[in-house]
Amino acid sequence: MGMTMTQKILAAHAGLESVTAGQLIEANLDMVLGNDVTSPVAINEMNKFDKKSVFDKTRIALVMDHFTPNKDILSAENCKQVREFAKANEITHYFDVGNMGIEHALLPEQGIVTCGDCIIGADSHTCTYGALGAFSTGVGSTDMAAGMVTGKAWFKVPSAIKVVITGKKSKFVSGKDVVLHLIGEIGVDGALYKSLEFVGDGISELSMDDRLCISNMAIECGAKNGIFPVDSITLDYVNGRSEREYKVFEADSDAEYDSVVTINLSELKPTVAFPHLPENTKTIDEIKPESIKIDQVVIGSCTNGRIEDMRCAAEILNGKKVADGVRVIVIPATQSIYLQCIKEGLAEIFVKAGAVVSTPTCGPCLGGHMGILAAGEKAVSTSNRNFVGRMGHVDSEIYLASPAVAAASAVKGYIADPREV
Repeated sequence: MGMTMTQKILAAHAGLESVTAGQLIEANLDMVLGNDVTSPVAINEMNKFDKKSVFDKTRIALVMDHFTPNKDILSAENCKQVREFAKANEITHYFDVGNMGIEHALLPEQGIVTCGDCIIGADSHTCTYGALGAFSTGVGSTDMAAGMVTGKAWFKVPSAIKVVITGKKSKFVSGKDVVLHLIGEIGVDGALYKSLEFVGDGISELSMDDRLCISNMAIECGAKNGIFPVDSITLDYVNGRSEREYKVFEADSDAEYDSVVTINLSELKPTVAFPHLPENTKTIDEIKPESIKIDQVVIGSCTNGRIEDMRCAAEILNGKKVADGVRVIVIPATQSIYLQCIKEGLAEIFVKAGAVVSTPTCGPCLGGHMGILAAGEKAVSTSNRNFVGRMGHVDSEIYLASPAVAAASAVKGYIADPREV
């Protein structure tokens, strides 16, 4: 019986000729990731089982991004602990204020993760790297600790859902609309512990930024991972960027899938996830004009803080003003993207429109800092989760949308169609 793309990567990293869904394996890891929230827990776990050193200082990435620049004493102490650990172990990939970025944008950009890798990270959105044709998934901090020490992790091999992408995107339709549509169709547990395997001729319509966004939100429908085939767009991205040799894996023609979902890009419209679940989706045409007035817009996060997202938002905001009473926070996901925003004049567009531009940080996405919501406030966010209390008060509301919808809503003061701004 044939194997899916994910199963082939896991088999190779487990040193096996083949694996089947449900099989328990131990796999060698190419990268172990932690951030300023999860790494301290992992370091403490290492101390508990009296392990002071890591398996490979070049195969661990520690990114200070959630509460940085430090928002309080506790976050400062957490970062100090990780900083000292990184120094003691000579960790190659340690990122802090000044050379930092949001982890899931930074690692692909820097070539730290690449095609064919097996990656774990103590953050649920580690599944982002499936956009590069890698197997990547989120784990707990204890598993991160074990991975840092041994270079291995155990997995139950996931079964798969085939997601067939066809058609061509319309203006202002992006990867965010694709993944919100998918989650709306199958539900937040529709792919529980399964691999989302994206195929189809429509994939050529999706940029690398689109794919990174889609893979990032695979976890929002319960998936173990989301993975794209390696094509010319992937290779253009990794060539000259990847710090290691990569390997391309392809699914067998007789690979087995639990189900098949088809998405026609030509039929998609800008889509919004209403509170309080990512599956609670409506197309922009289904939302009554001016019906949902907003208080805040956040454009950024590991989902939509990349340069295409910045350019899209700037295109809509250029020459316009943010609506009275609306706070707009723009967060380029890495220092390189921030610098590109300055070079292209995007940062100037944002500031002139009445937005603030932040250093790279996860900040408001998880209700950390840089944009906490008060009771009764409504926000449009390009992030990945809109659970109760996710960005602040439990009585606030989060509407997930693309940068295009977010920027249009910032101008109008309510959830708005970017095609009409």
